[in-house]
Amino acid sequence: MELTVASIAVGAGVFVATIGLAVWLFVVRRYSFWRDRNVPYVEPELPYGNFKEMGKSIHPAHLSQGFYEKYKGRGGVGFVGLYIFLNPVLLVTDLRLVKRILIEDFHHFPNRGVYFNEKHDPLSAHLFALEGQRWKDLRAKITPTFTSGRMRAAFPVVCAIAEQFCDFLRERYHPSEEVVEVRDLMARFTTDVIGSYAFGLELNSFRDPQNEFRRIGRKHFDTPRNHPLKVFIMKTFRGLANKLGLKLLHDDVATFFRSVIRETIEHRERHGTQRNDFLDLLIRLKNTGSLEGSHEIVGRLSEDEIAAQAFIFFTAGFETSSSAMTYTLYELALNQAIQKRARECVLDALERHDGAVSYESSKSMLYLDQCIYETLRKYPPVAILERTVAKPYRVPDTNIVLHRGMKIMVPAYAIHHDPLIYPDPSTYDPDRFTPERMAKRDPCAYLPFGEGPRICIGLRFGMMQARIGLAMLLKHFEVLPCEETDVPLTYSPRAFVLTPVNGVRLRLVRCEAPVADENSFSPSK
Repeated sequence: MELTVASIAVGAGVFVATIGLAVWLFVVRRYSFWRDRNVPYVEPELPYGNFKEMGKSIHPAHLSQGFYEKYKGRGGVGFVGLYIFLNPVLLVTDLRLVKRILIEDFHHFPNRGVYFNEKHDPLSAHLFALEGQRWKDLRAKITPTFTSGRMRAAFPVVCAIAEQFCDFLRERYHPSEEVVEVRDLMARFTTDVIGSYAFGLELNSFRDPQNEFRRIGRKHFDTPRNHPLKVFIMKTFRGLANKLGLKLLHDDVATFFRSVIRETIEHRERHGTQRNDFLDLLIRLKNTGSLEGSHEIVGRLSEDEIAAQAFIFFTAGFETSSSAMTYTLYELALNQAIQKRARECVLDALERHDGAVSYESSKSMLYLDQCIYETLRKYPPVAILERTVAKPYRVPDTNIVLHRGMKIMVPAYAIHHDPLIYPDPSTYDPDRFTPERMAKRDPCAYLPFGEGPRICIGLRFGMMQARIGLAMLLKHFEVLPCEETDVPLTYSPRAFVLTPVNGVRLRLVRCEAPVADENSFSPSK
């Protein structure tokens, strides 16, 4: 009996040791992927790989920047090998390879690898996340809603919100200097713009900052449902995460958006209401499969597809534009000579167009555009562009083959802060974006909207609302730093976008003499 028990114990010990050895060999084999291929790599740490600090002490933008700066030019392959948990990933350090991945060899890298769960989390299945033929078909359906002609038609909507914004600011902020939290103020402006154009709703976030749209937008961006490490797990083991029903969106956020879309569609169809806004275009695709003025049938959208596209248009549109406006005002406050030049640009454009902010006058505010471009360089909306390998790809001029499913990381933030591309990158210099200097620069050296077939579909709209909002502010106010202004800014490591921990506090000082009459924001001009 004792011999039998001892034998069992020995056998169990051998079994555990065998399992432990097998696990150890598996991990060693996984973590030898880049070494076996003679690729420069960062030594991983079990179980996190190279992303232990992610979401805890460092923002992904700065983590990727560290890898980029240390390994750029090493090994002659144009990238560095990393690990997310046990999975090898590739971080690109060479612009020629960036161009191949995003543009020239796009068919090898068509997907972002963003997690979505259409069954349990329908709003996550939007244009930004979808893959393969479904993405291609949906992109074809949605693209006509963002043409220059559509943007011209949307201009009166944005302009009307700008007028309300202007009225609120002139009423709220008296000639004495006022300290404001600019990030919240800009988010209220873009919330109202997107709410009006995408949903046809008058939200009036200026006077009611606690309205449901503003609350939902804050919750989605400021308090993500999942810790970044959990998000990595969801993207790394997507099939399992889908089976487990893991979600990206908060339940109340998803419920709110789906109910708003459903009720708005029902109301418009019941009463025959048309606003010629973004939702009208989606409803037309739902009912006819084509857009007004086009005989081409691109396919119908379901109600859930409409809700998902409206959701991403709202969340991406209000956050990216409000961030661009916030950081532009921050930099202008710290650089008064640049602010003066930007204001003169706005006033000169207005003077040439009868004092009105019209579609034409806004398009001629070239230096203001340069300021926005420089802001998007320093503070890109997406710090890291991600792609996944759809079919085996041999890296040019090497023997290295990237296998299907491997994740590719293009560190936009790091590229934007590369001193060999942008000398003295911490300095705010809009003259980097004169037409002459832009023409000489590699297009893949500037990636705030991505590049190639998956470039941001709404970039025209985002630039338009940022330009109008900033023009209005510069016309009526001087922006100055105050004691509460953080220099430099400190970012939350948990937020997906660059989010200042303490907000952005600046002083607004009303300009003494108005430069045009009350109707200077005229959408009819």
